[in-house]
Amino acid sequence: MIGHPRSTMKLLQRYILGELIRVFLLLVIVLTVMLVFVGLFREATEQGLGVVQILQIMPFVVPSMLPFTIPATLLLAVCVVYGRISGDLEVTAAKAAGISAMELLFPAFLLGSLLAVGSFSLTNYVIPWAVGNIERIVTQAMEDIFYDVLSTQHSFSDPGNGYSITVHDVKDRTLLDAMFCYRMENHQQYMVRAQAARIRFDLERQQIQLLLKNATLTRPGSTEAGELDRYELSFPLPQAIGKEKARHLTIEDLRVRIHECLEERGLIQQQVRQEAALALLTGEVHQLKGEAMENLRGLEARNLSNERRFRTETHSRFAMASSCLFFTLVGGPFSMLQARRQFITSFIMCFLPILVIYYPVMFLMLNLSKTGTIEPWWSMWVPNFILLVVGLAVLRRVVKH
Repeated sequence: MIGHPRSTMKLLQRYILGELIRVFLLLVIVLTVMLVFVGLFREATEQGLGVVQILQIMPFVVPSMLPFTIPATLLLAVCVVYGRISGDLEVTAAKAAGISAMELLFPAFLLGSLLAVGSFSLTNYVIPWAVGNIERIVTQAMEDIFYDVLSTQHSFSDPGNGYSITVHDVKDRTLLDAMFCYRMENHQQYMVRAQAARIRFDLERQQIQLLLKNATLTRPGSTEAGELDRYELSFPLPQAIGKEKARHLTIEDLRVRIHECLEERGLIQQQVRQEAALALLTGEVHQLKGEAMENLRGLEARNLSNERRFRTETHSRFAMASSCLFFTLVGGPFSMLQARRQFITSFIMCFLPILVIYYPVMFLMLNLSKTGTIEPWWSMWVPNFILLVVGLAVLRRVVKH
């Protein structure tokens, strides 16, 4: 190598960074495309989507796959680039020119840091936006499927939720001469006959909403009937496609949910204390284990479970995004040590322990945090701490030799 060591170092760093970006982009595109088709096939199978809906969903599925493909792809790119330059004795030549191993590894650490920020942005902003669009498309598809079923079969029933719909015909997304039979919570049966009706799926409330015109409400076994010019009915969705998941919320939304859980649990605990005090004052001690108290305790348990779930997601989001940097801390030095091996061998030797140790530990910490066994603020960082220890040990050998 010719020139001043400092200028040579900068040139070599730019060269390594360019190679890392080129290999990473190629690998992440290939792997993401493969996973996108798998994800779309699963989504289409679960929701009964057609080709049009699959094509509409495709752009929004890609961001959901990237947080899982980026760390492994980055590790492979680091193994490819550093394994090759070490095998070509470029590392030896750089050290002879006065360039340390840390300076050679700086581009990998820089790229890992940038991708960590990018992964966090994906999970915190892009994925919630993408999921909202996917649910909108799936909801529209379900409405279309619902209308198609009524148009061809003229009936639909959901015994689990206690309702059935029968129509004479469907025109322009309007049900003509429709009959609705449904069961209330008190098991009382009702029938509504409408001249026309419109259907709308409400994801937030998980309901099918019906707007009826010129309807008649009757009850089996009763001769009384109520005439209704406009009437609204709502039934539970047959599939919980809009169920809120923690990973689909932003950090701000997660904090709001945590605050809501704390407030709600405080009210529930206050009500439990009031019910207990009333039972003791009236001498009805058996009510301490009655149905009302059990329901309150069940609500409190579900509330606590939701709070733990939201807290775990908040801390795991930062930890999992940071894994990009820790992957490079292990992969870069390890590939430099394995200079004479094929890069795929170095990748397997590096990724296999991560696959066997890192991910099982991560899922274990997730489950223990969600159950409240351990605190998520430190447990979510345990897998990264393991990578840090291993990476520093390997880096020490590279710097020393």
